[in-house]
Amino acid sequence: MIIYSSLIDLSIINFKHNTYLLHGEYMKLEKQEILRKLLHIAALLMPIGIFYVPEIFNLSKWVPVYVLGTLLFASVLTEVARFKSSFVQKIFLKFFKNMMRKKEEFRITGSTYILGSGFLCSLFFVNRPEISFIALFVFILGDAAAALVGIEFGKIKIRNKSLEGSAACFLTVFILIYFVFPYFPGIMENFGGCLLLKHALQLSFIVALLEFYTIKIFGTEINDNLYVPVLTGFVLFLI
Repeated sequence: MIIYSSLIDLSIINFKHNTYLLHGEYMKLEKQEILRKLLHIAALLMPIGIFYVPEIFNLSKWVPVYVLGTLLFASVLTEVARFKSSFVQKIFLKFFKNMMRKKEEFRITGSTYILGSGFLCSLFFVNRPEISFIALFVFILGDAAAALVGIEFGKIKIRNKSLEGSAACFLTVFILIYFVFPYFPGIMENFGGCLLLKHALQLSFIVALLEFYTIKIFGTEINDNLYVPVLTGFVLFLI
């Protein structure tokens, strides 16, 4: 009886230990994803800078292109340096590992891709900076909503994405486009003050769809941080 009781006690201790490890890992992953999305939300400075900085300081519309191009160049150089030097990689991971997914330790980070999309948007729509603003703004917040809701509540999974996350992305984008942006100074002037309801719904659906599906070119997966804002901008340009 004593032996049986001891075995039960050991089982309970082992169960509690394993549960702690599982929850510890889960909390680590959750914190990592939250920090990652907070960093992405900080990228909202890009669309704000693209549209409002030239307006406020009476600068050329090309200034954001030059600034983002320089930042992108510096980011790419940093990525190359850390891939080639273990010393640089060690320093880089010391500061940014908690904000990175495991696979990004040996791949280009999402931050470099989002800088790339910011640069491309500012270049392609240099004469329509409101398009860059909207495309980048809705992607950054829509993507954050999709990730956080998908991780916390996602049940219907397709590959590594969830329908619940995509629904959160759609709703976030729609609220921004239809209810929020009309109150941002100057953003919707070229759209008559606001988008038609059908256009807002169409654009929201397209952004959610682009965020949900991964685009591959010649078998190579393209990071959604790069292509979603750019393609969103072209769709918006055609509306």
